[in-house]
Amino acid sequence: MSDIVLYENNDGIVTITLNMPDKRNPISEIEMVEAVLEALHRADNEPDARVAILTGNGTVFSSGGNLKKMYPGEGLVDHESHKTRVNYKRGILRLPVAFEALEIPIIAAVNGPAIGAGCDLSLMCDIRIAAKSAKFAESFVKIGIIPGDGGSGLLSRAVGYSKAAEMILTGDAISAEEALACGLVSKVVEDEDLLAAATELAKRISANPNYAVRMAKRLLKTAQTASLNEELELAASMQALANATEDNQEALNAFFEKRKPVFKS
Repeated sequence: MSDIVLYENNDGIVTITLNMPDKRNPISEIEMVEAVLEALHRADNEPDARVAILTGNGTVFSSGGNLKKMYPGEGLVDHESHKTRVNYKRGILRLPVAFEALEIPIIAAVNGPAIGAGCDLSLMCDIRIAAKSAKFAESFVKIGIIPGDGGSGLLSRAVGYSKAAEMILTGDAISAEEALACGLVSKVVEDEDLLAAATELAKRISANPNYAVRMAKRLLKTAQTASLNEELELAASMQALANATEDNQEALNAFFEKRKPVFKS
């Protein structure tokens, strides 16, 4: 694991930390993309991993792209446009695909500004908790570009079309409290309480049967794009699998016996 992304697994709760605080944790450079992809792959393949937390080291969650590498011939931008397109597909565009495929839930603990691609990175997570110092901006238009990493769809699904349009077309930043009001985040806490709050939420999730959490997350993801009939068909299939597990029977027995269930998965 690269030292630009830190990885820690404590009792099935994985913490992934962007670790370039001197550069404000930029996400668009290929080294950071590869490191995040490696961390996600590791989390999805560790047998005891149940929930992940994504955060940033320092006072910034992620500043998004490195502006110094947005000139032609630098970073993703080539002198020839068709090569720039390929660079995006082979680089940062792999991130939303990987987050979409991740089986375990992932919580963004947004410890400071999440700007541009940094905002979109938080949107790739299933749940977002923000420190009071956090702010969010789809600032692409302010430098003459567009959300090039799937942010338009991610933000629209999180806050609805109108608010997404306001943020994307103005490029203006919103505070943590504004993010809470529009549904971009589900909770705002004091800066010093952020990781504790994210960990507490992760523990509440991980207390449930692992297979049920994974299937419920997949059903949530599928419901965003599937038709009602497709969603119901998948739900019926997953429920049939869940009903056949020992953990389902244990939960029922524990309820009627008025005791805490002991799950095996």
